[in-house]
Amino acid sequence: MAESSPYLTATADAYDAVADLYADVVRDSLDRLPLDRAMLAVFAELVRAAGPRPVADAGCGPGYMTAHLRDLGLDAFGIDLSPAAIEIARRDHPGLSFEVGSMGAFDVADGELGGLVAWYSFIHVPPPELPPYFAEFRRVLAPGGHLLLGFFESDGGPVLEFDHRVAPAYRWPIDDLADLARKEEFVEVGRMLREPLEDERFRRGHLLMRRGPAAAADTGSVG
Repeated sequence: MAESSPYLTATADAYDAVADLYADVVRDSLDRLPLDRAMLAVFAELVRAAGPRPVADAGCGPGYMTAHLRDLGLDAFGIDLSPAAIEIARRDHPGLSFEVGSMGAFDVADGELGGLVAWYSFIHVPPPELPPYFAEFRRVLAPGGHLLLGFFESDGGPVLEFDHRVAPAYRWPIDDLADLARKEEFVEVGRMLREPLEDERFRRGHLLMRRGPAAAADTGSVG
């Protein structure tokens, strides 16, 4: 983990401290979220149609999303900063591959992946640090590969920091995230905003992008 990115260490430590509790909270969380599942189903259909390539669950936590992607017919694996979360993921989903690592520095070859899901995982990245992550997503995805982002939306306003219960986090305007992705040759496929449920605080954003065919110069990993 890069010394120049102390937020990576802080985020990993925060999730290590609550790994068991967090796993209990999210384990069945998709069951009550039909709109979220619909976006994931569209993502999976597009990835499957493009051919058999692996799919990364970036910031997988205890692995519930990785397992869901597997159930949608994808060759999914997970990476996460938190060793404690990865330990739980391996215990709960022994048939899947999980590794400790940063979604800013995948240990995969250029263009190896058919899809990448970052589901409420980049929300802890300070806004000035986020653009290189999109460069890394572009590097690891094959041309035509799909990227699906899940995040807390800022109701159309600026990027907003908020008191996430685990670690400091940020709400993003969906247009700003789409613009960051476009700078790395991603083309928007679709988007969805849904209003919060009774026990949720913020609007949820979902952004589906496709990597363009041209290759830009690699900018390197971020940690």
